[in-house]
Amino acid sequence: MKILIVEDEIGIVQFLQQGLEEEGYAVMTATDGLMAFELTQKERFDLILLDWMLPKMNGIDVCKSIRIMDKSTPIIFLTAKDTVQETIEGLKAGANDFIKKPFSFDELVERIKIHFRNQTEPEILKLGTIEIHLAKHVVMVDGNEANLTQREFELLCYLVRNKGKVCSRTQIIEDVWDIHFEYDTGVIDVFMNAIRKKLNLKIDKDYIKTIRGVGYIAND
Repeated sequence: MKILIVEDEIGIVQFLQQGLEEEGYAVMTATDGLMAFELTQKERFDLILLDWMLPKMNGIDVCKSIRIMDKSTPIIFLTAKDTVQETIEGLKAGANDFIKKPFSFDELVERIKIHFRNQTEPEILKLGTIEIHLAKHVVMVDGNEANLTQREFELLCYLVRNKGKVCSRTQIIEDVWDIHFEYDTGVIDVFMNAIRKKLNLKIDKDYIKTIRGVGYIAND
């Protein structure tokens, strides 16, 4: 699980990063709001810890900007703000949870675990008229079975699991292919062409869009 810490106080950043890495999480950090937003456009995170008061772009604006493209990643505000109005403002911006500063690290870890437990995956992933039956390893389109290879199945699952997010070719190579060195990402386009052909989707049902020069995004 990969967590993004967005906090401008270096001492807190170092404390959280060390503690969360010791808990077994992969951690990336950003010390201002603009850096955080740019990171979320390039990387996929499983959870975001977001400070409210940040330089360059405050936490509320970062949260709203992330939610335009990403509706599902849990966002937890770390903040000294705790009035009802401020809580409502954060929730309207798209936050899932609040932890008031100063906070207990043990409480933070438990809150994170709760959000990860709430992300339990259903047995069937859906994208428009596409149904992916995970246990049976079957893909159905309009009631008809599509015969995908193992790699095509994994790639389709990855895009649907990240529905609403732009998935870069580099992310796909790392997360699906498990390749963490320079590699020709053009191979992904070959697999995508095969998937689209096998799903036999019409133009008005092309649920997977190509983002030129970046990668792909799945949307209903």
